[in-house]
Order: sequence, then structure tokens, then C-alpha cells
Amino acid sequence: MDKEGASSLHGDSPAAITDRTIADRNELAAIAFQRTRMPMVVTDATQKGHPIVLANRAFLNLTGYQANEVLGRNCRFLQGPATSPAAIAEIRAGLLEEREINVELLNYRKDGSAFWNQLYLSPIHDEGGRLVYHFASQIDRTDYRRIESLEASEHRLLLEVDHRANNVLALVDSIVRLTRSDDAALYAASVQRRIQALARAHSLLSKRAWHHIPLRETISSQLEPYGATRALLDGPDVALAAHSVQPLALFIHELAINAASHGSLSTATGRVQVNWQDRPQNDGVVLVWEEIGGPPPPRRRQKGFGTLIGDATIRKQLQGSLQRDWSERGVRIVAEVPNVTASR
Repeated sequence: MDKEGASSLHGDSPAAITDRTIADRNELAAIAFQRTRMPMVVTDATQKGHPIVLANRAFLNLTGYQANEVLGRNCRFLQGPATSPAAIAEIRAGLLEEREINVELLNYRKDGSAFWNQLYLSPIHDEGGRLVYHFASQIDRTDYRRIESLEASEHRLLLEVDHRANNVLALVDSIVRLTRSDDAALYAASVQRRIQALARAHSLLSKRAWHHIPLRETISSQLEPYGATRALLDGPDVALAAHSVQPLALFIHELAINAASHGSLSTATGRVQVNWQDRPQNDGVVLVWEEIGGPPPPRRRQKGFGTLIGDATIRKQLQGSLQRDWSERGVRIVAEVPNVTASR
């Protein structure tokens, strides 16, 4: 920039100043520029590429560069692979239109580490209205962004916990309302067993951080109290989504307790076969429960709690289908449920 241009440039009048310090305002402004903790630079708008002609200590500390490494360079050297093209376009448009810019973008230090930069750019004109400089200040927003991300994650987690808690409470409410017995002790024992089934499922979810719960493990955990050694499990490795584990666990529990009380597991020679196949087209599974070697099913069958809970969990809660077939060999139940497997 020529001397004529420099002499026609005057600083803005201070917003508040005493008469005594008016004479020193230029020196005070220079001291404030250098000593402030806010990173600042000035670029020459009269030269191609708008090179940096002035930078304060805070800017060098933020970016990790030395003075000789920034002077004469365009601020683009702070950009990197993840810098938003939209933010760059916003800066470019503001420079062309000679207006103030306030934009947040990802920048990079000399050592390659990234930081979020709240960039403020302001054009500086001489007395004739010609653009001569750009003033830029930066605020490191990295810590704020990290806190913001943590708060968002915490909010999502709280919503998920609330949703899951409501699902569990809905299941518990169904258990309490639908369990039937004229004997108070039997009623209490029935409710307790079903709550324990939910607790086993919850323990499994907790152990695996509420994701990718193996279907095999979900089934075996509910069969364990009633005869897991006489149960044959056969199927591919399928991981359940967290929302489906407790309903399916309660469904398996009802089948297991019924088999132990009246079906194949009530005899020494009876057994249970559980087979399943996944259905990738709808993230579902087909589950086949078959009892062999137990007493023949009674000819007159009443809908007990197990039937009701099966209908509630498979058909209503999980939007699936359920089919029961009885024969002299034993009962065969086919449940098909969509949208219960974890994302691959």
C-alpha cells in the first residue's frame, strides 16, 4: 500500500475515551491489539490474495505458527480436509461484497490438530471509500462444541432411557393386570417370576451396553431356570435391537414356564427345540418353538396369561404374527416379527 493510501486511513473513534487519553489512543489501540487474549489479524485488501500484514501474539498461540510463517500468507492455510465448503463460500461472498462476516468453521493448527473457529471479518475503508484492509478476529469454540456435543448426547440418552423405562413399566403393568390367580400367594409368585424374567433381560442389556444382544443368549437366559440342558437351540448369529429384547424375553419366558408346568419340560424325557432364521429384508426373525416328548396337550384349551402375553408382545407391541399348532407330539409355535434385529 502506498504512503498516500496510508495517510488517508484513520481509525474509528473510540466508543468511550477521556480527554486526557485522546492523544495516546493510537498507541493504546496497538497495545490492546497485541495484549488481548483474542486472536486477531489484519490482511491487506489491496494485494492479490489478501496477505496477512499484522497478527497478534494470541493468533500465533492459537495456530502454533511463528510470525515469519504467517506474514504474507492468505488465511486459507488454516483450512483443511474437513473445513466446510459452505463456510468457505460464505467467507468468499462476504469478501467480494465488502461486508462484515461472522461464520464458524473448522480450522487446523500447524501441528495438524483441528479447532472450531468463530471467525469475524470486517472491511476497513480509507477516507475515499476504497477497501484497504480486512480485520479478522477468532474465537476458539472447540471446548464449547465439545460440551454442546456431550449435552446433545446426554439429552438423547435421557430420552432413550425414558423411552425404555416406559416400555418396561408398560410390560410390568400388563403382568400385574393380566396375571390371574384366586390364591394371593400364587398370584405374588407368578408376578415375581415374570418380573425376574424382565430383570434377566435387563441384566443382559446392561452387560452388553444396550446394543447388539444375541438372540441365542436372550433365549437361553430365559430357559436356564426351567431346563436349558434339555433345550436345543439352532439358528444363525442374530443380534437383537435393544427395544425388542425385553418383549421377546418375556415371550420366551412364558413358553418356558408353560413347558415346565404342563408341557415337554414337565417330564424327565421331554425336550424343547428352538429354531430361528433372520429376515434381512425387514430386519426381522422367524422363531419356531417346538415341544417334544411331553404329555399330550389337553383337548380343551383355555387362553391363559402366556397366550395373552404372547399376543400382546408379538402381535401388538412388535407388530408380528403368531401361530400355534397342537398335535400328539406337542405344541409348535411360530412367531414372525419384523424390525427387531440390530443394524448390521
